[in-house]
Amino acid sequence: MAAAAVLERPEVQEMDEEEDLPFVPIDKLTDLGIGAADVKKAKDAGFATCDSLMMVMRKDLLNVKGLSEGKVEKMLEGARKLCRGCSFITGAELMEKRKECVYVTTGCQAFDEILGGGIQTSSITECYGEFRTGKTQLVHTLAVTTQMPTEMGGGNGKVAIIDSEGTFRPSRLVPIAQRFGLDPEAVLENVLHARPYTSEHQHLLIMALAAKMVEEPFKLIVVDSITALFRTDYSGRGELAERQQRLMGTLSKLTKLAEEFNCAVFLTNQVIADPGGGAMFVQDPKKPAGGHVLAHMCTTRLFFRKGKAEQRLVKIIDSPDRAEAEASFAITEGGVNEYSG
Repeated sequence: MAAAAVLERPEVQEMDEEEDLPFVPIDKLTDLGIGAADVKKAKDAGFATCDSLMMVMRKDLLNVKGLSEGKVEKMLEGARKLCRGCSFITGAELMEKRKECVYVTTGCQAFDEILGGGIQTSSITECYGEFRTGKTQLVHTLAVTTQMPTEMGGGNGKVAIIDSEGTFRPSRLVPIAQRFGLDPEAVLENVLHARPYTSEHQHLLIMALAAKMVEEPFKLIVVDSITALFRTDYSGRGELAERQQRLMGTLSKLTKLAEEFNCAVFLTNQVIADPGGGAMFVQDPKKPAGGHVLAHMCTTRLFFRKGKAEQRLVKIIDSPDRAEAEASFAITEGGVNEYSG
């Protein structure tokens, strides 16, 4: 009998105060003479970094209980001094900064190739498609591959999953971890899971993530799916404007987290029937839920569809740096994998 393979424990990089972090913790404001009590009030309200103070309107900070206009002005002045990205930089500097982005493998080489290496950090990637096209299976695969070292195509970080549809299964990570030679128990320890039941609860969970990300190295945030609860909580045209405004607020916060902490945000999305989609020359009458708000806020959009037998197809619909392209993949016991049909 062949010897059993030795499963490695994923070595997630620990936060080190001495290292050059991609963010400035809000606690650093106390070094500039700002009261610890005021800093704590801001932190409890979801502002965990100095960058987060610069990313919101002044009125949002004034809404924090206990923060007066004078205190807010002092905090903003301190944040401007500590933040490195509050002014113009050259294209060369931006290009150098972009080199810090990490690509997390999907588990399929053909899939990775059309994305330029995998799911990119500091951006939002959305995938939409019908049921049984592989969206949630990719979520399970990414929950494992994100923990691998960067030289192996991973992100060397932890994973936060906001499971709005209740489809995440920790047992599914076991065979995927074994496929990549990782210890399943350690992999599960590095995954943070939450199950929201309303869109408001979902937003609060996203707001609370910032405090955890300051202390632990998260490299992937998943929301599966981003529109499900909004479609439940808001119905009809009468509530459409409010729904889209709330959705925009949630997506805005996710964008800020992605850029503040150089982590990947991966969203799954549902599809809806387009009443005008059955017209002549229209190939597919289905379109992603969420409207233009979601379309504009996502960096990369992927469309999933079923192929023959176990084949699944992914197509890049929108990306700032990748051409429109298509790839095949398969769903196996070990997660998303190569299609060999």
